[in-house]
Amino acid sequence: MARKSWSEKMQPEGLPKIVRLDEKQSKRLGGAKTMVVPHPQDVYEMMAQVPRGHLLSVPLLRKMLAGKYNTDTACPLTTGIFIWIAANASQEKADKGEIPEPIPWWHTVKAKGELVAKYPGGIERQAAHLEAEGFDIVQKGKKFYVADYERYLL
Repeated sequence: MARKSWSEKMQPEGLPKIVRLDEKQSKRLGGAKTMVVPHPQDVYEMMAQVPRGHLLSVPLLRKMLAGKYNTDTACPLTTGIFIWIAANASQEKADKGEIPEPIPWWHTVKAKGELVAKYPGGIERQAAHLEAEGFDIVQKGKKFYVADYERYLL
């Protein structure tokens, strides 16, 4: 069976889906009672809107998704996976000439401004994009972060 392209992974069935959380799930997710499992296209569109000079953190993206679907939270696992898929699908389309340029996936960072190793080209490529836009990248242990990232959040 042929491996799915990143663009094909952007089209799962049955999403978005609103889930009512049981007591154990609610406790694990900070007391949330409802959660959206978003569609990758929602994630893609939100990542695409981040302007130059600004950042979108995963926690902020999850909050935006929850707001869009009027839920208490967005699924942390699928949101993280869909960020990875959206970045790679966009870069794949740009590399094939299907779109003029990729969405600015490099503007989406983990909590605390941490760079994302699973992006196209890894941390090195994300850091290069961000540094080209004037962001300072700092290393703490084995991880890399955008310095003072809070100043740049949407």
